[in-house]
Amino acid sequence: MSTDREAAQAAEAAPPPAPDPDEAQPRPAEDPAPGGAGTTGAAEPPAAEDGDGSGVADDTAIGADSDAAAAEAEEGAAEEAAAEEGAADGPEAEGGAGAQGGDGAGEAGKPVLSEAAAELAAQKVERERIARRKAERQGPVDAGAKLSGKAADLLAAVRAVESGEKPSPVYFDEAPVAPRRAPEAPAAPRPARPAAPAPTAAGVEGVRAVLARGGAPEALAVPAATALGEDAAERLAEDPWQLLAVAGVRPTQADGFARALLGQDAGPGDERRAAALVGWLLEQAALKGHTALEAPTLEAALAQYGVPDPAESLEQAIGEGAVLVFQEPLGPPVAEGEEQPVRVLVGLEGYALAEESLADGLARLANTFNDPADWEKAATGPGAELIRAASGHGLVTHTGGEAARAEPLALLAAARDLGLRVCLAAHTPAHGAVTARDLLSGAAGPGRDADGQFAVDLLVVLDAPQLDVETAAALVESVPDGARLVLSGDPGVLGSAGPGRVFADVLAARACPQLVSRTPDPGPVGELVSGVGVGELNQVDAPGKEVVIVPVRDAGEAVHRCVQLVAESVPRAFGIPVDAVQVITPGHGGSAGTRALNAALKERLNPGPGRFGGFDPGDRVVHVPSPGRAVPARVVSADAQGLHLDAAGARIVVPKEQVESRVRHGWAVTAHQAVGARWPAVVVVLPGDAAQALSRDWVYTAFGRAERHLSVVHGVDQALPRAVAEVLPKPRTTRLAGLLRALVAAAQDQPE
Repeated sequence: MSTDREAAQAAEAAPPPAPDPDEAQPRPAEDPAPGGAGTTGAAEPPAAEDGDGSGVADDTAIGADSDAAAAEAEEGAAEEAAAEEGAADGPEAEGGAGAQGGDGAGEAGKPVLSEAAAELAAQKVERERIARRKAERQGPVDAGAKLSGKAADLLAAVRAVESGEKPSPVYFDEAPVAPRRAPEAPAAPRPARPAAPAPTAAGVEGVRAVLARGGAPEALAVPAATALGEDAAERLAEDPWQLLAVAGVRPTQADGFARALLGQDAGPGDERRAAALVGWLLEQAALKGHTALEAPTLEAALAQYGVPDPAESLEQAIGEGAVLVFQEPLGPPVAEGEEQPVRVLVGLEGYALAEESLADGLARLANTFNDPADWEKAATGPGAELIRAASGHGLVTHTGGEAARAEPLALLAAARDLGLRVCLAAHTPAHGAVTARDLLSGAAGPGRDADGQFAVDLLVVLDAPQLDVETAAALVESVPDGARLVLSGDPGVLGSAGPGRVFADVLAARACPQLVSRTPDPGPVGELVSGVGVGELNQVDAPGKEVVIVPVRDAGEAVHRCVQLVAESVPRAFGIPVDAVQVITPGHGGSAGTRALNAALKERLNPGPGRFGGFDPGDRVVHVPSPGRAVPARVVSADAQGLHLDAAGARIVVPKEQVESRVRHGWAVTAHQAVGARWPAVVVVLPGDAAQALSRDWVYTAFGRAERHLSVVHGVDQALPRAVAEVLPKPRTTRLAGLLRALVAAAQDQPE
């Protein structure tokens, strides 16, 4: 690697990079050591930080980010009985011993299987009823309330979390990694999640009155009413901790709100508090990618929040149906009469049902495909092996780097020539591909048939590691019987922003043919990235300065060198337009985060007064419609409707009240925002204090976004090779691999 000769001027000290909101990391001080067993955060964790030192004081009046699952279950006798049975027998019913096939029915003459099937059906009915009571969090907090003190701090925290700029506090970074052996019963179909109805004006006013009594900002009335449903005011008055259903509210803040409403009755051992905390903690774990947690891990977290008897509180939450419990056998089957070791997992029903539905759908495609074809004549060139595999199987996985993307494209071309209906989906907009989101919504793609399934014979999904469990479940459910599904991606990149590790679990389950591309990424950049993928940061020969290291001493110099590279050096040396150069940095806050870099780049590349929320026509931006999703765009204009953006030819209008939370400047982004896309040139900025944010998958993803040229503004010294060699991706606790193994094994055991 060579050193840019123009690279050595100006300034000092890199601040600690912010945890990426798309990754939802806690501050480094809260991170347990890599490779440890499941851990939780501090007993009362500090406020989520953005890297710029901002946060919510621990004594703020309200609190937390959660799903209101703990308060969603009704208290009727029938529900209590079903929930108690689910706590005792649910693990077997949800995936325990015995049942075969895809509908959960046991074989004739086996009473145990019949009981499991009956219990599964009962739990499914119960969960569907509970699901109808749920209201999803929607929309930003309205701006304009004149607040001060603790209420203002709370509103700022909520707005920051909703916008994705600041992660809510999250834990379980190193959730226990244990062998995953699935229960043998098939999963229940996932019911469609109903959209949350808009709250009525009367409902909002009722919530506003309750919030005022507890000292909470009235701007939380709409999100609280949306999250808690039509009787939100009554529920909030009876159980103030249900305020944890609002994104950005933290337990300490909810405790303060509860004390204001209930006085001395609001103690740490209140069962309502414990139930809300269980759901909230599982939501925080979901932000880190977990779909479930081991029971001891969850109990330890409850203890750190002062719950007197965590085990009893968790058992009560399970009994009330607020969460689901599962048992997964550990290790190989034991001899008859011996006790099978198991691990007990606890999860929110939405993610549990999605994971089960996904496993069922994948097994359906793998096991019901009965139309193999002879595509040997089409199996030529770099995609020949993939073409042969897809010709005879309903489910195929394909792994490889960026150059390997040519292979699924060759498969699509061959299938199209054979007269098949094909579709290519990707994480981000790409030539010839639709995004998974647009495919599901019907905004793009082949449309659906009379049965509501995709009108395709072959669906190829690129960037499969970016599929979260709910998106993947919706996609797989929509693939018709007899069609082929190919999941393709690079296992080395950062994982999905949402919960689950879908692609990794499908690979681990070995439930279908797995094709590994032999096509290497070309050139010095490809050589460098390939080395990072196996834990080696190699010196590569770059005679054309394809890879350049720019050493810096501090954050000020890092910003200066970054601007110089983007505006002058790279365009002059390589003929790459400024708009085709992308800056990637670990976080948003701090002196060399995306905000600082974007401010400097705007001043140099598109100076202006920022007439509309800090933006001007021509600004390069990122539209963030939801945390974890980033759409690159450019500002076109602004009017009374809002900010008009051009996103690869598609027009987006962002309402004025959402601009602050949904739109950011986009000359510099985080690696999580960049995953799935590539640019002719990339400048990766690593300021001095970025060391704790670096990991092998982060470096692999950031470096791999470059096609022709990569500049690394390097201020982390030996932390970079150490991160590549030692800091592996943080594990995620999921159930999909085990569920899928069991379903495939059950199908194989069935007689022909």
